[in-house]
Amino acid sequence: MSGQTPPTLQKLARQTLLRDEALAISSLEELPAVVFPPLFQEAFAGRLNKLTKAMVAAWPFHDLPVGPLINMHNLETLQALLDGVDMRLTRKFHPWRPKLQVLDMRNVDHVFWNIWSDANDSDSDAETLDEKQVVKAPRRYALRQRLKIIVDLSISSQLNEQKAYFLNWAKQRKGSINFCCTKMKIWDAPDEVIREIMNVFHPEHITELELYTDWTLLRLAHFAPYIGQMKNLERVFLAPLHKNTSPIMNLTRDSKVKCIKKIISQFSKFNCLQHVFMKRVHFLRDHLHQILGCLRTPLQTLSITHCLISQTDLDSFSCCHNLFKLKNLEIRGVTLFALDLMPLRGLLGKLAGTLESLDFQWCSMKDSQLIVLLPALSQCSQLNKINFYSNDFSMAILKDLLQHTANWSKMNVEQYPVPLECYDALGHVSRERFVELCQELMDTLRAKREPKSISFATNVCQNCGKTCVYGQGARLCSCLQ
Repeated sequence: MSGQTPPTLQKLARQTLLRDEALAISSLEELPAVVFPPLFQEAFAGRLNKLTKAMVAAWPFHDLPVGPLINMHNLETLQALLDGVDMRLTRKFHPWRPKLQVLDMRNVDHVFWNIWSDANDSDSDAETLDEKQVVKAPRRYALRQRLKIIVDLSISSQLNEQKAYFLNWAKQRKGSINFCCTKMKIWDAPDEVIREIMNVFHPEHITELELYTDWTLLRLAHFAPYIGQMKNLERVFLAPLHKNTSPIMNLTRDSKVKCIKKIISQFSKFNCLQHVFMKRVHFLRDHLHQILGCLRTPLQTLSITHCLISQTDLDSFSCCHNLFKLKNLEIRGVTLFALDLMPLRGLLGKLAGTLESLDFQWCSMKDSQLIVLLPALSQCSQLNKINFYSNDFSMAILKDLLQHTANWSKMNVEQYPVPLECYDALGHVSRERFVELCQELMDTLRAKREPKSISFATNVCQNCGKTCVYGQGARLCSCLQ
């Protein structure tokens, strides 16, 4: 006798319907709602496009989250899905069944499928789950509410076949469907494409924007009003590509100032902004303090990478109230050795009870600057991650830092540069000194607390392009092995 559990009645019914697509389509109006989710998943996976189309049109739930299902499928499957939406817009539906109101095409996990996966092969709970999941919306409200389609978009000059088809389809139906884009990534897309997309996907629905472009300052200023319309933006990532990072040509000083002012002024229009990332934004110098002054909400994350900033910019850190609740501060590849870090120390002092991660990699800091920050750093009791890689600290100051970290009880990951004493006069790493001094630093820290994950790293080797890292033992670059 086989030990396998026999298939349930639901599973047998689904198998019968999947074998006869015409029968399945003709039965949809009479099927219990509980059958729809597992049947739809199997029809979608099996590329039964006619059944997929019909099921979208007859979908008996408020939501249909197809993102996790559609991500790896072909154009025909997408067409079947959208054809089903067209059918849903025109067909009559049973008054006792709600009709589809939200088609979610984002590739994210949804609790909807988790609930139904637990019930796929259960007969006893079918009626209960059916009652729980069918949304009892007032009939008058359901009739007047437009279908909403939610997507995340990545826009570039070269759209793949699926994306081009969907955007063209959406453009033709913008009057009858409410299109919402929550996360938008823009690469180097033509202006006309961006304008068309913004006319379909209203900017106020966008909560996350990532901008990777080689636009000139003038072109970025022309796009700025669209950014300003993203009033519900929570996360913005600005990362111009390398092509146009050289000084802007054919722009007078007055024109350049106007462009920068136009871009910066958009930050005053965000009602929900919490996370700001700026990478290689080369007009930032002498203007960062203006951006911070425009903020309307406290930030949780501020990330500045490979940018030039001035002392005036840094001075604003200690007096900008919207920085005083930061959980994540990242200043990477920003040359700090010529700046007075007292304002940064003032900010860290105000973040003692909130800051969770701190990153100063590639900042060319010296002993004197770490000495300035040390009193505030030692009080940051919520830190769980810190990165000081690629700075120039002596053995004495690194020891002093580690001896002041007893308050870092929540620390999970800490990364430090090796002491300057590990290098010879030509900048080459001494293998013996590297191992000896790093172990001494490890012992210094363990006298105060037990680290979870700690490493000391050299600068990148000029010969092999690798670093030596000391953590759970020594890992040497190719040249020293």
